[in-house]
Amino acid sequence: MTEDLNGYRVVAVHAHPDDEAISTGGALADLARRGAEVTVITCTLGEQGEVIGDPYQHLVADHSDQLGGFRIGELRRSLRILGAQGSFLGAPGRFRDSGMVGDPAQDNPRAFVNSGAAAVELLAAEFERLRPHLVITYGPDGGYGHPDHIRAHEITHLAAAQTGVPRVLWAVTDTADLQAGLASISTVPAGWRAAKPEELASVDSSDLAITLDDHAYHAKRASMQAHATQVWIADGSISEVNPVAAIGSCDGLVLWALSNLIAQPLLRREHYQFGAGVALPEGATGLLDGLSRG
Repeated sequence: MTEDLNGYRVVAVHAHPDDEAISTGGALADLARRGAEVTVITCTLGEQGEVIGDPYQHLVADHSDQLGGFRIGELRRSLRILGAQGSFLGAPGRFRDSGMVGDPAQDNPRAFVNSGAAAVELLAAEFERLRPHLVITYGPDGGYGHPDHIRAHEITHLAAAQTGVPRVLWAVTDTADLQAGLASISTVPAGWRAAKPEELASVDSSDLAITLDDHAYHAKRASMQAHATQVWIADGSISEVNPVAAIGSCDGLVLWALSNLIAQPLLRREHYQFGAGVALPEGATGLLDGLSRG
């Protein structure tokens, strides 16, 4: 698609560094290339994450607890690749990664799950400042149940309702596309594993599918690769963070994994569901279809 999107403003609200790339990287890169003003608001530093590769293992929360600061740099590189601006909700470190369900990190008063009305007020102020036509976040389940993703959904809808954001969309993974991609994996990298049935979260339907052209696809791949502590791309490359190469094959798609080393295909389509505001028109092919630039 080549439509000029100058004058449109898009904000993506994400829980941790790397979510902007994994969930929405293709669409954000495409929107930015076509002239839209794209901003990513990240709610935490991702302090509770694990680390891929040996050199930086001691950054994790239960050792030196320096991972959050390191991930700021990864996020900056990712945003440059996508052509997006970025900010942290409140300020870097205002809210802390809550970890997965049951993580004791949620007892920390700064944990994002404990952010209360303050997070809504801060996000509403950002919406007032940026005046987005479109806001993208997760669905009510956060995509896969992560407490911080669920909280990001909650504050996004509250802040959007307060400030009159024209449209909110949710980034989702389509079951049919995911299963087709998983079936196309012919070689799983050494040390990785194939996904078990229904292990990866997905939805049966969406309201809009965005096919990524080569620019958007490769930008998404590169932005994911910028998060080297969190994402491993099976293309034979190595980095300072992860000096071990992984090689796999997937019928023309890129293979990647998180620290759980479950092989996943980097799909050629991103899917979105309608969340709030102005509905997508029938036959919509773009995230901004039906919205005025005014």
